[in-house]
Amino acid sequence: MNNDNDIFYNIYVCGVGGQGIIKTSVIICEAAMNEGYEVVMSEIHGMSQRGGVVSTELKIGDYKSSIIEESNADMILGFEPSEAVRALNKANNKTKIVFNTSPIIPPTLTQFNQTYPDINKIIANLKNNFDYVYPIEGEKLAIESGSLLSLNMVLLGSAIANDTFPLSKEAIIKSMKNNLAPKFHDMNLKAIENGFYAVKDI
Repeated sequence: MNNDNDIFYNIYVCGVGGQGIIKTSVIICEAAMNEGYEVVMSEIHGMSQRGGVVSTELKIGDYKSSIIEESNADMILGFEPSEAVRALNKANNKTKIVFNTSPIIPPTLTQFNQTYPDINKIIANLKNNFDYVYPIEGEKLAIESGSLLSLNMVLLGSAIANDTFPLSKEAIIKSMKNNLAPKFHDMNLKAIENGFYAVKDI
């Protein structure tokens, strides 16, 4: 257990329904509590079963409100690239922006003859404007781990690889095992490791 109560760390997690965002956030919260930190969480989600926007705001430390103020996120963890871009009002020059580069194309784009932004341009624009940008081939790494369903653990592994992330890998793994069925532990452990080393290699 960590007795350093002076830590303050804000994580904005975003993506679309079905990507495991809420479960990922619960795992982070439990790991924080197990390490002796206070933590608050809020969640905002629309039609999650139909791919609607889902986001959570996590604040580790002695906070009274769970809402992250503009430009105050220490990390943006984006499960979908356009949703990561949409969250940039929460970012500042020190924010770690970790995001999955595989897009989920909204049906409304094709319905109105619009096109999804070019992923390479999204990455280039982010790197031109922010100092800490970590694009992750999340879907590829999830499939290598055993299933696309492990995408959220790939992204979680990528998050904890950052040197400013306040929770240990061991605490995250323990929380993962406590929140996911045992038959999926090996796959999700591999996903965490794949995401972790994807950031370490950047």
